[in-house]
Amino acid sequence: IEIISFLSRPVSLSVRLFANILAGHITLAVFGGFVVMLLGAGVWAALAPVPLLAIVALYALELLVACLQAFVFSVLTCVYLNDAIHPGH
Repeated sequence: IEIISFLSRPVSLSVRLFANILAGHITLAVFGGFVVMLLGAGVWAALAPVPLLAIVALYALELLVACLQAFVFSVLTCVYLNDAIHPGH
């Protein structure tokens, strides 16, 4: 059971990091699609800056999440390495 625990930790970190990055990129792509659709909608083109501002705000949030994920990834890696080097009783 301990071997499975040690092998599953890097996999769980990888899946977590991938899911966070993918969610951010999909959100930015959806809002980018809103901008393109509104620009091609004739009368509604005046509303195109609204999702464009949302993209800027989401991009700033995405940078914050990326920094936080890098910190969490680093801390958990250090904890897991410490557990591997200094096993419990």
